[in-house]
Amino acid sequence: MSDRRPLYAANWKMYKGPSETLDFAHRFIELYAPHEDRDVLICPPSVSLVDLVAALGLRPDLGVGVQDVHQEVQGAHTGAISAGMAADAGATWGLAGHSERRREFGDTDALVAHKVARLLEADMRPVLCVGETLEEREAGELTVVLARQIAGVLGAIESEQLPRLSYAYEPVWAIGTGRTAEPSDAAEAHAIVRAEIGRHAGEELASAAVILYGGSVKPGNIEDLMAAEGVDGVLVGGASLDPESFSQICSAG
Repeated sequence: MSDRRPLYAANWKMYKGPSETLDFAHRFIELYAPHEDRDVLICPPSVSLVDLVAALGLRPDLGVGVQDVHQEVQGAHTGAISAGMAADAGATWGLAGHSERRREFGDTDALVAHKVARLLEADMRPVLCVGETLEEREAGELTVVLARQIAGVLGAIESEQLPRLSYAYEPVWAIGTGRTAEPSDAAEAHAIVRAEIGRHAGEELASAAVILYGGSVKPGNIEDLMAAEGVDGVLVGGASLDPESFSQICSAG
């Protein structure tokens, strides 16, 4: 039995403005009682950060994260937000390298490394997202892709900062498609991620690293996923938009 602390994370993507966020928060607090043995994290759109932080003010067990930050500390970058701004708004976590950022916005491994560094500088806890496309998986490149994505970040971060990172394995072919990796697939990929962390940061840190699974997670498959070897939590997309659904997910395992 692992002593790693489970993390249940919600990524709302481009859904829920401030008013919907308040509605969600009030209902979720009613449905989900604090669990001392796990962490829960919600990553709303940046325009809803302040409202969610305020709504969850009396629930320190519920964390708030930012979905993305700019790679620079500040500057003339219209439409972007910095890690420092997100921290000032109350975010204590931040995603980096989500597949949609890589695909739609061209985030490279080097760029993701810069964003992780900015999150760390702002005293936030990064969740590094990694994963392969269907084409890469069918070509037998799972290990190569995961190794490249992890090396691109861990090789650029100071060693004393590495314990603050968590990770999310998200098979791109299972995100928003309704397709979910079998528990055995998740276990295989998580083992690769953990091995690559060990290669760059040492076995002790790899053993302690929290690695989430993300990709069409829902109440109907959460128990099987959490029972898979090496799965320490989940990064939830669509199913996290409904307070009833997400409260069920966060109560499982």
